[in-house]
Amino acid sequence: VMTTRIRDFDFYRKIPKDLTETTSHGSVLSACAVLFMLVLFLAELMAFLTVTYETNMVIDQSLDPLLRINFNISVLDLPCEFAVIDVVDVLGTRTQNITKNVNKWHIDSSGSYRNYVGQNRKNDVRYDTHHPDIDVLHENGVHAVPISDNNFDEWISEHHYTFVNFYAPWCVWCQRLEPVWEAFAEHVEARGIRVSVVKVDCVENRNLCERNKVQAFPLLRLFKEGVAQLPDYRSDRTVDSLTAFVKTKITKGDYAALLEPVQQKALKEKDDMKSDHHPGCMLSGHLLVNRVPGNFHIEARSSKHNLNPYMSNMSHIVNHLSFGPVHTKSSLSAIESVPDDYFSVSSTIPIDNKGFVNYKLHQAFHHHLKAVPTTLELNGRHSRRDPSNIHTYQIIQSAQIMQYDENDVPEARFTYDISPMSIMIVKKSKQWYEFVTSICAVIGGTFTVVGLLSGVLSTIFKAKKV
Repeated sequence: VMTTRIRDFDFYRKIPKDLTETTSHGSVLSACAVLFMLVLFLAELMAFLTVTYETNMVIDQSLDPLLRINFNISVLDLPCEFAVIDVVDVLGTRTQNITKNVNKWHIDSSGSYRNYVGQNRKNDVRYDTHHPDIDVLHENGVHAVPISDNNFDEWISEHHYTFVNFYAPWCVWCQRLEPVWEAFAEHVEARGIRVSVVKVDCVENRNLCERNKVQAFPLLRLFKEGVAQLPDYRSDRTVDSLTAFVKTKITKGDYAALLEPVQQKALKEKDDMKSDHHPGCMLSGHLLVNRVPGNFHIEARSSKHNLNPYMSNMSHIVNHLSFGPVHTKSSLSAIESVPDDYFSVSSTIPIDNKGFVNYKLHQAFHHHLKAVPTTLELNGRHSRRDPSNIHTYQIIQSAQIMQYDENDVPEARFTYDISPMSIMIVKKSKQWYEFVTSICAVIGGTFTVVGLLSGVLSTIFKAKKV
C-alpha cells in the first residue's frame, strides 16, 4: 500500500512507448532544440564566467574624523635641519614642526638618499652669557676682523685657516653671537691658535653670501687655504665649543699634512664618501589630519637661525603622495585586477615621481589636491560596510608657481579638500544558483516551446492527410 501511494505521488508519469509515434518534423525539431539549448547553454556559461563592474556615486558616509596623508618628498636645496612640516585647516587647527611619523634622510646632489637624519627634535644651542657688551670688548681693538667682497677671496687664500661668521645685523641670533664671536677671536689670538677669525655682513655683501650659499644666519664656516671645510659648524655658540672645534680641525689637518700624497688622496676620498654636503633632504612618513579642507606645507625654519629669504629654494620632487590607508599586497593585486576604464592605481598617485623646480628667486610651487573617496566592492557581497571592501582616494591635482615678497621665506604648499561624494565601484558576476536557474529555464523553456510547435505541426499535417 505504501509503495502504491509513493508511486501515485510521481509527477513524471511515463506514457507507454507503444502509445507514442515519431514524425519526421519531430526529429527536425528535436535536432533544432538540442542545437538551440547548446547555444543558450554556452551563452549562459560565458555570462556566468564574465565579471562586470558597476560605478555609482553616493554621498560619502565615512565616520572617521581623521584623514591619513602618506608622503615622500625630496627638497633639493634645503638642509634637513631647516626643513619643517606644518599643518593648517579650516577649523583653526595649526600644528607646527610635526615630528611624529615624519623621518628625514640627507640626499646627495643626484637625489639619492645618503644617511638617516632622524626627526625634527628640539635641539637648543647654548650661548655664553658672561661676556661684556661689544663696545667694551672693542676697547682693546677689534679681533673679529670684518671683511667684504673686495678682500674675501684674498684673505681666505692668504691665511691657512679662516673661520668666518656670515651674519645679518637684523638677525637676533647674530646679535647674541656677536660678543661671543669677538671674545672667541680674542681668545684664539691670545692662545696663538693658527686660525683667522673674521665676519661678513651679508646685508652689505649680498652677492658674496649668495656665492657661498648662506641659507641661514648666523653661518659659521671654516676655510682652509681658500677651500670650505664642510660641514659647517652647528654646535654650541660658546668660546670653549668654538675653540675645541678649530683645534680638532687643525689637528686633523696637521695629521693629514704629514702623510704621503697618495695617503692624503686616499684620506680625502674616504672623507668624501662618508659625507656629501649637498643641502638636500628627503622627508617621508604620514600625517593624520582633520577630515576637513586644509593644507600642509614644507618650509625653511629654525629655532636657532634666521633664514635668509634670498637663498630659500623650495624646489622639490614628489616621490609619493597619497591619501588613505596603505594597501597590502593582496589589496593592490585586487585593485590592479579592475579594468582601467573603471579604476586605475595611477589616479590615486597622480604626482608621484614628478619634479617641481623653481628657476627664479622668491617663488614656490603650490599644489591643489581634490581627494575623492572611492570604495571598491570586489567580493560580490554588495555591502558598503563590509570590512573586506577596499577604501582609497582618487586625486585630482593641479600646481602653480606662487610669487613671494622679497622678505618672505617661500614654502612648498599642498592644499587638500575632500569631496562630499563617494564613488562606489562594484564587481558583479552571476551567482551559481542564478546560473543553474538559467540552465533549467533554457531546458524547460525550449522543451515547452518546441513541444507546442511540434503539436501545431502535427495538427496541420494530420489535417492535410484527412
